[in-house]
Amino acid sequence: MNDCIFCRIIRHEIPAEILFEDDHVISILDINPIHYGHSLVIPKRHCKDFLELPPECYGSVLTAAHRVTRALVNGLRLDGYNLFTNNGRIAGQSVFHFHLHVTPRYANDNIRFVLELKKYAAGELERTAELLRAELQKD
Repeated sequence: MNDCIFCRIIRHEIPAEILFEDDHVISILDINPIHYGHSLVIPKRHCKDFLELPPECYGSVLTAAHRVTRALVNGLRLDGYNLFTNNGRIAGQSVFHFHLHVTPRYANDNIRFVLELKKYAAGELERTAELLRAELQKD
């Protein structure tokens, strides 16, 4: 993907604050952070979202995320952190190259995930589980 901003960063065509890099993954500081230190872990292999991420990349992404998270927690003395990924425009994905966010969290940082939690109607929990188990059997 010649026009993908993350692919261009991976090829060192545009500048980024690189925290970690190996043959499979690069980690950079997010230029629009939720908090200072907000980092991205990006597989070097271009894939649009989590479902396109090849299984052989899972370990590299999580190993790099673990290293970067430990550096953030120890270096910035974090109270906590979030790991998340946005997949699809509706979920907030803005760069369509899979990436994992590592976001510092602090006490009273006013970041809230406002959720309207649902309740399953009678029998819906079981029906939903059956549907998903059937899909899992297809793998």
